Amino acid sequence: MLKNNGFFHLKTALALLLIAIISRSAVAGADRTNWKRQEVDLRITGGSRIKAISHPQDKPLPRLSKRADHRPKRVRKKILSAEATSQQAPLARESTTTVYANVIDSPPIDGFVPWIAVTLTDARSYIDLDWSAKDSPYLVGNYLTTYPQLDFAIGLYDTGATTSIMGNVNAIRAGAFDAQLDGPYTTTLAGATGSVEANVSLPLGVFIDGLDAIDPYPYDPNGILDMSSMVGEWNTSILLGLFPQYGAPDLPTAIGASMAAFYAAHFQADRHVTVTHNGQNYTGPPITFYSWYDPCLPTYSNRIDLEIRPAGSDVSYFGFLDPVDPTVFVPMTPSMIAGESLQSLFFFPEVDLVDGNNTAIAQDKFMYDTGAQVTVLGTTIASRLALYSQQPDFQVEIIDVTGEITVVDGFYLDSIQIPAIGEWLSFTNVPVVILNIPSPEGDFLNGIIGMNLFAEYNFVFNGMGFDLYKPPYIEYEQIPYHIPADIAPLGGDGNVDSLDLADFAQAYLATPTSLNWNSRADMVSDATINLYDFAILGKYWGQQLQP
Repeated sequence: MLKNNGFFHLKTALALLLIAIISRSAVAGADRTNWKRQEVDLRITGGSRIKAISHPQDKPLPRLSKRADHRPKRVRKKILSAEATSQQAPLARESTTTVYANVIDSPPIDGFVPWIAVTLTDARSYIDLDWSAKDSPYLVGNYLTTYPQLDFAIGLYDTGATTSIMGNVNAIRAGAFDAQLDGPYTTTLAGATGSVEANVSLPLGVFIDGLDAIDPYPYDPNGILDMSSMVGEWNTSILLGLFPQYGAPDLPTAIGASMAAFYAAHFQADRHVTVTHNGQNYTGPPITFYSWYDPCLPTYSNRIDLEIRPAGSDVSYFGFLDPVDPTVFVPMTPSMIAGESLQSLFFFPEVDLVDGNNTAIAQDKFMYDTGAQVTVLGTTIASRLALYSQQPDFQVEIIDVTGEITVVDGFYLDSIQIPAIGEWLSFTNVPVVILNIPSPEGDFLNGIIGMNLFAEYNFVFNGMGFDLYKPPYIEYEQIPYHIPADIAPLGGDGNVDSLDLADFAQAYLATPTSLNWNSRADMVSDATINLYDFAILGKYWGQQLQP
């Protein structure tokens, strides 16, 4: 039985930023008779998921899971010059220099999922009115369970979440309720047509590490967490999922911007790992966490400076009197980046979009969201690009935190470019979904840039939340092309030959809990080494990487 400290649970007026879905048909009466519906499970911002995609049968959407078989085309090209600028529309920026980009054509609709391991402790401050979270490069506090190496959660590293959330099942397993860390206040999470409530926890410690910190334990559905390199924050308040309402999903577990502001995260998208926890497989890139100025933090040659908006100066919860003991303050809101607003997030200073003859140049309200696998446009930008005068290229079914399902349109956008120091990010034939998402600045976002646009890059995201002299940033470098079936020796040798066949045969039919598991041989990333992977090996057999 769950304990609640004997508190009366009081609802706060705070409603966290989630999706406000506006379903607007691009062209009335569009013919869907030759469309195919495909069930998927893709993360989108605000705890919602895409559960199905519908598209013309002869035009399937590019998927990340098919990347080994169909890699997007890359072209390095000049994208701006003084001569070209003179021919651009009046809204375009002026330029007198040459700018280059590695243009990626037809990125997948879905990017990777940034899974991380999460554990809780009871670490808090006992100083009166001390509501600020404290970062720590190592675990502090007492564990909440007897076996924390097993009783951990796997969640998202989600820069698009204003605070951190732990779903009900994970909160129970991590010991939050048994340790009586659920507080007297709840807050509202809004969906498309309804809302759900989550508990505002008492101050505690939250610590994280990447998937590769989970050591596979053969023949056991639970990996063992190596806790020696975990980093995190303490004296922080998070949201704890309550038992879901009938028909509603459990809340996701997502570690949000309130944690991201304290650390730099290195994403190695060129290699994915698969782990098993509680009988479920999780596949994603290794993520390693560093302090802002750690000399071991990797660096890359291209850089985009981000903005925290509204500007923040601290991560803290808002305390209020305990309704049972009025001499004690307890969190009434979860910890968030606090400043001009109670909710701050990371934004790109400029994003350029083109579709046909229509442009939206230097748009500054695109959020950077590692928790979203897809890229989203708001209805204002969609209108400016005249997308509503066209037939949608596909449609998606979105299930929100309340369990409600809404169908929205999707399009292939001609071009998205993001200015950078070094080579710009540039994409063509970009699949985007049309949604309105509330902004922490009080209106709606232009959109979000999801992880589908970073699937071909290794990168560092540095939160730099409260440094007065350096903004948050992304440094990145395109993943060098390699032959998908070149799995041996470790790192590949540029040839698909008998060495690769031998490694594949040794791992055939293995799963992540098998002694002979080899993640490199799982070329279609489905947590089983089988004939689908053998087909990739056969397709590339005998090929050599050209110098």
